Amino acid sequence: MFRLSNLIRSTLEDAPTRTLSGAIAIWNFTNRCNLSCLHCYSKSSLEERDTLTTEKIFETLEQMRQAGVRFVIFSGGEPLTRKDIFAIADKCRELGIMTYLSTNGLYINPGNVQKILDHFGYIGISIDGDEATHDRFRGLAGAYRKSLQAIEMIHAVGGKVGVRFTMTKETIASLPHIFELAESMGIDKIYISHLVYSGRGLENLKMDLTKEERREAVEYIFSKAFAYYEEGRDIDIVTGNMEVDAVLLLRHFARRYPEKIDTLRQKLESWGGNSAGRNLLNIDSEGNVKPDPFFPVILGNIHEKSFSEIWQDSQNELLQRLREYPRKIGGKCSDCPYIAICNGGSRSRAWAIYGDLWAEDPSCYIQKDEV
Repeated sequence: MFRLSNLIRSTLEDAPTRTLSGAIAIWNFTNRCNLSCLHCYSKSSLEERDTLTTEKIFETLEQMRQAGVRFVIFSGGEPLTRKDIFAIADKCRELGIMTYLSTNGLYINPGNVQKILDHFGYIGISIDGDEATHDRFRGLAGAYRKSLQAIEMIHAVGGKVGVRFTMTKETIASLPHIFELAESMGIDKIYISHLVYSGRGLENLKMDLTKEERREAVEYIFSKAFAYYEEGRDIDIVTGNMEVDAVLLLRHFARRYPEKIDTLRQKLESWGGNSAGRNLLNIDSEGNVKPDPFFPVILGNIHEKSFSEIWQDSQNELLQRLREYPRKIGGKCSDCPYIAICNGGSRSRAWAIYGDLWAEDPSCYIQKDEV
């Protein structure tokens, strides 16, 4: 997760950068979902059955807390399909673990909206473009309007909400719409995700942007972030799954604010780029523990080993290589001066394209002659 707005603001104002002490877990508590999104990495559907019991989840949360996990993103499928979702959130709160809800918003209603706000520190609702684009991409007519209604309900009871948008060939024309939506509805945060090749995202690889399209999109996102800062507009912009965005920000600062370049570089190296297997992990709906939700290799399963045994296994060579900083990555990354910033980017994309976990991220849009 690349906190673009926070980095711009903290660098220009000589303020501390917002950081989270501890690891982040993205937990797919269910594989059931009422939508069939084209990019879904978990291939969710309403026909799926939950395999994780409440007891197993509680037991694992206690182990996660002891292992340094301080933040759990409730994901799926659609996490609100689980009847015990609020009990799980209560357990997190009891253990001092912060909670974030990632939802499509369709199950948010006047009867549960306050309860959702009481249990989750932040709510992110997926919006993948204007109405026609979103409904087509999500596979359900009327989904867009229902998601916007959920945002309005959260605002009506005084809550904060962000939108989550994935950039693909299907959705990229709607990128300006996402910003217009945030501005008109008073949305606090825009999370823009680059596509990672996994699940339906792997099957639909042809819908990913080219490097040129990706860079053009990121340039547009940066222009909005700088404009919001200069206007004093309080909309937080975050990008995900493309750590090389940080390198492009450094290059922007070299042109705009050269006197701040050393400050920013220090902040970016402290951030450390891709953190899969280090400060980021995933538990899927079957109990498999992975370095991130898209990762092609399973570290272990909580039904067979404790989370602590899996995550703190000092003999696991994959974990040790992922935790090396900066990582030793092949291709153009091998002698790139920015490796300590992006840390090599996505290992999942490298595997999907090259069959090599330690190859360069095939979506990196920084050209070798630029470095």
